[in-house]
Amino acid sequence: MIITKQIIEEAKSDPEGHFEKIRKNIERKEKEINSFITLLLDKVEKEIKQKKEGKLSYLLIAVKDNILVEGVRATAGSKMLENYIAPFDATVIQRIKREGGIIIGKTNMDEFACGSDGTNSAFGPTRNPLDLERVPGGSSSGSAASLAAGFADLALGSDTGGSIRNPSAFCSIFGFKPTYGLVSRYGLIDMAMSLDQIGPMAKDTYGLALLLDVISGKDIHDPTTIERPVKSFTKVIENFDENKLKGRKIVYAREFLEYTEDKIKKKFFEVLDYLNSLGLEIKEISLPEVHYAVPTYYLVVFSEFSSAMQRYDGLKYGYRNERRDLWETIMESRKVLGKEVKRRILLGTFITSREEYGRWYKKAVLVRLKIRKEILELFKEYDYLVSPTMPVLPWKIGEIQDPLKMYQMDVLTVLANLVGIPAGNVPIDKFIGFQIMGNLKEDHKVLELMYAVEQRFSNFIRTKIR
Repeated sequence: MIITKQIIEEAKSDPEGHFEKIRKNIERKEKEINSFITLLLDKVEKEIKQKKEGKLSYLLIAVKDNILVEGVRATAGSKMLENYIAPFDATVIQRIKREGGIIIGKTNMDEFACGSDGTNSAFGPTRNPLDLERVPGGSSSGSAASLAAGFADLALGSDTGGSIRNPSAFCSIFGFKPTYGLVSRYGLIDMAMSLDQIGPMAKDTYGLALLLDVISGKDIHDPTTIERPVKSFTKVIENFDENKLKGRKIVYAREFLEYTEDKIKKKFFEVLDYLNSLGLEIKEISLPEVHYAVPTYYLVVFSEFSSAMQRYDGLKYGYRNERRDLWETIMESRKVLGKEVKRRILLGTFITSREEYGRWYKKAVLVRLKIRKEILELFKEYDYLVSPTMPVLPWKIGEIQDPLKMYQMDVLTVLANLVGIPAGNVPIDKFIGFQIMGNLKEDHKVLELMYAVEQRFSNFIRTKIR
């Protein structure tokens, strides 16, 4: 039985009982996990009594705190926006509410999505529910942790360089970064607009497909949006036939494994052997572009982030520390920003300066175009590009302090964002994820393969996430 279908049946047959079970989980464990910045339990209690028909009726959705929910504060994990109340619903929230979904809370995250482990929030680190001493991954740390801890049925995250897939792997849940433009970014507090993508997180592939059905598609408020490639992602899962996978081609790069711990490599090859037994063709290739992915990604991120952060000057909204003149007010107001946020602003300002623009930013854009061309060329011959999701197991909280070492942790996930292709995480062992990437607008094919892997390798988590 599909976990999300069980949850749907439970929620519809006894909405109040379903909510009460989750409320008790939160009351018992949330204080030590710290997955939410704002909980909406009283509001949920009122909404649960109202009959709402739709694909998400009575399901409780956790939402990353950089996605706007009208009338609820949206902090983006920063003291700068600690008291900012969202004036409207993001498009994804409008669509969730229209289908009867109920927002249970806004989840903790690395400040302005700047982080890979969930410890950079101004509201304290999130802990991994599978091991409280370890990081949950970031930046969508609270969304992943809330699902793993049983605090929500589905969740939304945002993914700029792996921020959905990374915590999904570390917390042993499912996460999906759609094709760029498949999901509207209207109402997202952006970090790097050419890379950001809102996506679903769930307890199985069906849950991802269900939420993707609701939030995807064209939006007049976001001109980058595209039509979904299939009418229904859930139908793709419901009508799954492993025989359809026979003859499809999978490729992986040996460079991926240069960064990967042995335990993860071993599990990765177990999955490949299984997929080969289903009739898929597997091939190893060399992909030197992998070595340039992280520096290219971060140069683009720093540049776009420093531009996006100019709005936080303490004048129109957000934290304000009034001083004698305008310049001093701006300077003092921005002191509440965290170290990693300041680092990225400074680096981005430097590399986009007139003197350095050609040496750094322009070069990064050209390398990005080359990487995009090479990866899309692969998909003319192969159906899937696969890798481990994370190259290492989750480290202990506070164990990694070197920012360069932290940036390197994104080496396997940033390619999908640089190119704009869909990519998903399937948990294949505790803390270990298998990443599947597909061609542009072939999100449904990625979900199909994720579902195939889930059937064989994800049973270990089924009792833990109910």
